[in-house]
Amino acid sequence: MSDPFRDREKGFEAKYEHDEALRFRILTRRNKLLGLWVAAEIGKTGRDADVYAQALIDYALVHGAPDALASRVYADLTNAGVEITRHRLEVRMSKLLHEAEAKINEERVAGSPSF
Repeated sequence: MSDPFRDREKGFEAKYEHDEALRFRILTRRNKLLGLWVAAEIGKTGRDADVYAQALIDYALVHGAPDALASRVYADLTNAGVEITRHRLEVRMSKLLHEAEAKINEERVAGSPSF
């Protein structure tokens, strides 16, 4: 006979794991979109843009804190001569997060998981 409390605990653990995996996918997608946007702003295209986007994804994985990624992107933009405020960058990051979440949810409904 199963223990209903243990079953419930397992259910909560499974939901937490699922939610964290989904959160990771959304943030990774946002970081890719951010990288491609920044690459375009600083004049990178094609393979160079993809490499830059991947570098941002890797940077975010290593440094973790959202402020670290924003600081890196802000520095890259200003070093390239792009005039941007920190607020505008944060608004862009927020919009890209919502876009990434919508895309991931569309893919989940369609059944085609990808980053």
